[in-house]
Amino acid sequence: MQHFASDNYAGICPEALAALLAANDGHVRSYGDDEWTLQAADRLRELFETDCDVYFVFNGTAANSLALAALCQSYHSVICHHLAHVETDECGAPEFFSNGAKLLAVGGEQGKLTPAAIVEAVSRRSDIHHPKPKVVTLTQATEVGTVYRPDELRALADAAHERGLRVHMDGARFANAVAGLGLSPAEMTWRAGVDVLCFGGTKMGLPVGEAVVFFDRRLAEDFSYRCKQAGQLASKMRFLSAPWLGILENGTWLRHAAHANAMARRLAAGVAEVAGLPALFPVDANGVFVRLPGRIEEGLRERGWLFYNFIGAGGARFMCGWDTAPETVDRLVGDVRELARES
Repeated sequence: MQHFASDNYAGICPEALAALLAANDGHVRSYGDDEWTLQAADRLRELFETDCDVYFVFNGTAANSLALAALCQSYHSVICHHLAHVETDECGAPEFFSNGAKLLAVGGEQGKLTPAAIVEAVSRRSDIHHPKPKVVTLTQATEVGTVYRPDELRALADAAHERGLRVHMDGARFANAVAGLGLSPAEMTWRAGVDVLCFGGTKMGLPVGEAVVFFDRRLAEDFSYRCKQAGQLASKMRFLSAPWLGILENGTWLRHAAHANAMARRLAAGVAEVAGLPALFPVDANGVFVRLPGRIEEGLRERGWLFYNFIGAGGARFMCGWDTAPETVDRLVGDVRELARES
């Protein structure tokens, strides 16, 4: 049975699995000196249309935390949205790996940061007793499924850069954002002012693995040492990097992301139609947030459906994955219809 609690529930997509198995042949160089890792990095440079520096790590927490640590000293601070994953769900890892850099959480409608929020956070205090703002981190797509447009990104980056701050993007669902807007990865990152991207692979159908992409190579100085020290330098790195070759080939990553987005729109439209329950936020990517009456929510759980109640934003969260089937969406909508009639 498929579920909607997380797009992490999905298995490995066929293209990534085939690439993983193809890499399991004979003896090759270890610690990232293999041909698969080198080729995957080159493919990402082609994708982003620039000579970026690329590193592969095990998961999103490591990607975000090590990238932020590379941009900060221990006395610095990182401006983030109060719903951001780095603030709510990474167990203090950004602070730990940066040796204490503080997260400064700010508000913003629809899960988005604003230039005004950045300016206010930077201007709040400038004395030596307060951690000095150094980085702005934003999530694309956001924690509530909305997407920053290039003009929004540019405005944020300009506000940050004018004040000497770097811009980090948590791209756990970057693929869904790109598919949703139909723009190029370059337009949504370095051309809009993003300095570092953590490009999520797991939610696209990889078994494990995220890519940390530095668009300014100077910011990646000694980053390989950070990865090693944090236990992220895989000895058999090809098994992290090879699946990337599978999903980057022939636009597979975008096709899977577009499918997940389409399933989210199908779900949102169905729930709104049968129960009169509109989504709480625009369905820009692969997540649907809706405030369900208690009886419907309980009834869905009794029927075996798994989904989360999203802390902070309210409502129930339904995430669609690369493999979410239309029939699964329709079955969930059908159960919502039946429960709504009984309520």
